[in-house]
Amino acid sequence: MNFTVGFKPLLGDAHSMDSLEKQLICPICLEMFSKPVVILPCQHNLCRKCANDVFQASNPLWQSRGSTAVSSGGRFRCPSCRHEVVLDRHGVYGLQRNLLVENIIDIYKQESSRPLHSKAEQHLMCEEHEEEKINIYCLSCEVPTCSLCKVFGAHKDCEVAPLPTIYKRQKSELSDGIAMLVAGNDRVQAVITQMEEVCQTIEDNSRRQKQLLNQRFETLCAVLEERKGELLQALAREQEEKLQRVRGLIRQYGDHLEASSKLVESAIQSMEEPQMALYLQQAKELISKVGTMSKVELAGRPEPGYESMEQFSVSVEHVAEMLRTIDFQPGAAGEEEDEEVALDGDEGSAGPEEERLDGSEGLH
Repeated sequence: MNFTVGFKPLLGDAHSMDSLEKQLICPICLEMFSKPVVILPCQHNLCRKCANDVFQASNPLWQSRGSTAVSSGGRFRCPSCRHEVVLDRHGVYGLQRNLLVENIIDIYKQESSRPLHSKAEQHLMCEEHEEEKINIYCLSCEVPTCSLCKVFGAHKDCEVAPLPTIYKRQKSELSDGIAMLVAGNDRVQAVITQMEEVCQTIEDNSRRQKQLLNQRFETLCAVLEERKGELLQALAREQEEKLQRVRGLIRQYGDHLEASSKLVESAIQSMEEPQMALYLQQAKELISKVGTMSKVELAGRPEPGYESMEQFSVSVEHVAEMLRTIDFQPGAAGEEEDEEVALDGDEGSAGPEEERLDGSEGLH
């Protein structure tokens, strides 16, 4: 059913009254505030009845007013700005009344009741019957229409109902739907808050596990560094012992070479003596010294392969392969006792290396 809006001429302040009326509409029931009007902490206003409906929908377990049980209050969200409103044990009856808005409503109703500004002068007019107001509702076509359309017009065979009745019914349905939607939004917001807390918990747990993982690997690296230092010290000791032995032999051979060289020089000088008598006086002693020097047995040289240090080679392939198998164990994560046992096992794994090293040290 097509229809147009027909307005009778109004005074110049009609627009101001309409603007004022829009400011006095409850966002829940979509009608003018009904007293008492309560003001929320966010400075938005609600009918106390509408506020109680929203509060009851958000807090189904809250004891109603007059109950003998003691309630701990509750909370709901403002339908206009979504600000969370926390109530004490008095519920919505603990909210402050907005007397200013209630007074403005009284003044508005007084002004609206004047014949000159009556809202009755503003009606939707039927497009087919321009002089007829839209005053009934076609239930079959679900559109507003006029009485003439029902009598002999397009809706004569349709079922109709008074416009105010359908108006109140649908506004009530919409108000109930809004209340349910607001309550549903609160539940969704609660789920979102819970999931945000889960995200924060995940971040905290991950940060803690990262710290534990770093600590365990630092401990493992410390064990490896300690073992490396021990092996290097053993290698250094073997090196020093071998060098001392060889250098001692070098000094012995050097001293023998120096004494032999001096004896050769003395013998050559003696052989250059032209006087036979003088030569013979020294020759016997020199011959004896030369014979003795030639018969001196020096300490044995190092055996073949003495310089080799291959016995100090270390095989780490199996250890590296074992390290590559390190993985997470959810059942044992975060337990200090398991961590200490694991560390003891790492230290015990170095035992065969120490035994092999001790065996190699006996080779020299």
